[in-house]
Amino acid sequence: MGWVTVTKPLLFQSKLLCLSLLYLLTTVPLSIYVSFSQRGCLFSSQPLLPRPLYSYPSSYGEHKHALPASRSSCTSPVFFSDYPIAFQEIHNLCRNGSLMSENSSHVLRYLHGKGETFAGNFSARRRRSFFEHRDDGKPLPCGFLREFFVRDSDRVAMERCSGVVVVSAIFGDHDKVRQPKGLGSKTLETVCFFLFIDDSTLKALHAHNILAGVDGNVLGVWRIIRLFSGDLPYSNPAMNGVIPKHLLHRLFPNAKFSIWLDAKLQLTVDPLLLLHSLLISKDADMAVSKHPFNIHTMEEAMSTARWRKWTDIESLRLQMETYCEYGLQPWSPNKLPYTTDVPDTALIARRHGLASNRFSCLLFNELAAFNPRDQLAFAYVRDTMSPRIKINMFEVDVFEKVAVEYRHNLKREEDVASVAAAQPTKRAAVAVDIKGSKCEHYLLNMWGEATDDTNGG
Repeated sequence: MGWVTVTKPLLFQSKLLCLSLLYLLTTVPLSIYVSFSQRGCLFSSQPLLPRPLYSYPSSYGEHKHALPASRSSCTSPVFFSDYPIAFQEIHNLCRNGSLMSENSSHVLRYLHGKGETFAGNFSARRRRSFFEHRDDGKPLPCGFLREFFVRDSDRVAMERCSGVVVVSAIFGDHDKVRQPKGLGSKTLETVCFFLFIDDSTLKALHAHNILAGVDGNVLGVWRIIRLFSGDLPYSNPAMNGVIPKHLLHRLFPNAKFSIWLDAKLQLTVDPLLLLHSLLISKDADMAVSKHPFNIHTMEEAMSTARWRKWTDIESLRLQMETYCEYGLQPWSPNKLPYTTDVPDTALIARRHGLASNRFSCLLFNELAAFNPRDQLAFAYVRDTMSPRIKINMFEVDVFEKVAVEYRHNLKREEDVASVAAAQPTKRAAVAVDIKGSKCEHYLLNMWGEATDDTNGG
């Protein structure tokens, strides 16, 4: 009787071949997942909504002209808590937080009445007199000295938003309406999304037939707030945009937290995670990104003039000399923990309270007095107001993690001309000799050329 010999199949006789097959079977499913996942990353730390929020018709072109980012989308420069933890903590803060009443001595009282302009015509000295907070009942000017027309139904909805509000604005059809990504499964139950638009933007949305709701005021997560162009306080669209950007606490008096998004941004992180990471965990009143290039206010002013972001150069000079006269200094280690004087205010997270609301009012008053370039007044207000506000000025790579930035809509030449006509057109040559300027000491310190004589005045 012969012996039966059993041998391994040829397929399993090669160890190298076996390892190769194992590697292939492991990596192919992961590769397929990464290719088709929304984020292109292996894992997600939050329970996402099961389907996209809204699908635009191809003619609308929601996602065009995204600006490149150097950061990998799968690496995070900021720590995010688990979604249930962030949701519950913010929910408790909103539920337990008392509504701000103007009858309380611990909150702001705003100046009421009718003024010649929306913000009032206050001198630099008068505006500065409000920088120190006192519990003496002195009302603070904070816009709305002329009516800001909002439909009654919209105003009721704004007042009902008592937790977290996310706000954006589009004037002049200058941007696309972009839906946030990465929302958690319960976020839409607790977060309000409001988008302010004007007549020309509404006309463009109607042309694409993308508005929904009984009143045609819903677009994805956004509730559309139409502002009639004839009722807007300013002829300049940028100044009208500053109202919802910096006076959120007045438009949404019962909100406890807010996030402002320039319309060029698409939010890619759940707003609850964003607030928990940038505000609550840092015990901050406000969070805003650092400017990617400029550190000193004067650098930003020069850039504003050079790139015609504001065309009245003489008014820029007056603004900077006013701030220098009242003590504005270039950034130095004395200003730590702040490592810059210039923010990128495309995204602002706020905890609505005394410090944040005062800062917003004081900053808005400066913008109304000079121009809507809020980076120019930022450090002046931040460093001068008392008591101080605690701001988390986070790194640029954090900004790139939480939002995607797109270019503005391309405009026809006649549209560009009409926008430019709404801005001052005075242009003045920038003097080379700074001797005698109120900003002489500032500039010499910024350039590292100051001497004991110049420092001593």
